[in-house]
Amino acid sequence: MITVVKPGLLTTVQDLGRFGYQRFGVVVGGALDRFAARVANAIAGNDEDAALLELAQLGPELRCECDTLVAWCGAEFEARLGGEPLPSDRAVRVRAGETISFGAAKSGLRAWLAVAGGIDVPEVLGSRTTYRRGGFGGFEGRPLRAGDQLRLGEASEWARSVQAKGPRVSAWSVRPLTLGKPAAAGVVRAVRGPEWDWFEPEAQQRFFATEWRATKDADRMGVRLAGPVLPQRTVREMISEGVADGVVQVPAGGAPIVLLASRQTVGGYPRLAVAATVDLGRLAQLAPGRSVRFQEITVAEAQGLYLARERDLNRVRTGLARLAL
Repeated sequence: MITVVKPGLLTTVQDLGRFGYQRFGVVVGGALDRFAARVANAIAGNDEDAALLELAQLGPELRCECDTLVAWCGAEFEARLGGEPLPSDRAVRVRAGETISFGAAKSGLRAWLAVAGGIDVPEVLGSRTTYRRGGFGGFEGRPLRAGDQLRLGEASEWARSVQAKGPRVSAWSVRPLTLGKPAAAGVVRAVRGPEWDWFEPEAQQRFFATEWRATKDADRMGVRLAGPVLPQRTVREMISEGVADGVVQVPAGGAPIVLLASRQTVGGYPRLAVAATVDLGRLAQLAPGRSVRFQEITVAEAQGLYLARERDLNRVRTGLARLAL
């Protein structure tokens, strides 16, 4: 059991998303950086889709009511376990009665905290992820509040072994940003979208040449970017079509919007580009005023980057499995 002492700004229970219901208008949602969540769960000895906590901007204070193993990945937060630092990207043993606390994000916006066994909340439509607008999933369909008590699932044999034999903080670490073939700092790789040809050649060139700035008009659905206007060749209406994480929509005003995990299921704005899956985590960390550039790649290159990162994660899983032998 975990007791919420202070909830933080926006702390929610998430997993990898609610798939299979978009045709009914139910959003996928889930952790805004699914890869970071998967890595945190791997370090804690969980299945990759185990429910965990997503922290945003100002983290929570949590009291662990039992001995457990935790791991967190994501933005740079000042995190503490009692009076000691709580390092990211590592397995950390927590004793019953100890408190985990997160301050404000120093760089980026969000982090993901996994606990051995996962957060045990009811599944709704096959997922434990919180859908705030719908008021379901997660913990009572809402962000956490002071006094909430979160049940934990059964820790894996691997996690129990690390708890019994491992040091307080693991000597090894797994940093999600180093796996695969990371892009340069401040860069998100992207492919051309379905309506790429709707835009003026100058707009196409501007999109990849501009250093875009994230605005305050942002939430888990998406981020509006500030920069030059991206005009269409001929302004026209389009029938709403399916959208995906990382789609760059351009409304009539010409200012692009990048969609994130809690995006709507369909959209009626032209899709100029789509961010590569491996770089979606960078978009989840875009704080207002921070800049990002898009680098054009092909679909084949995007697929190659995804496979390279998955191979690295599989190597990590193999290495972690040996630690408990």
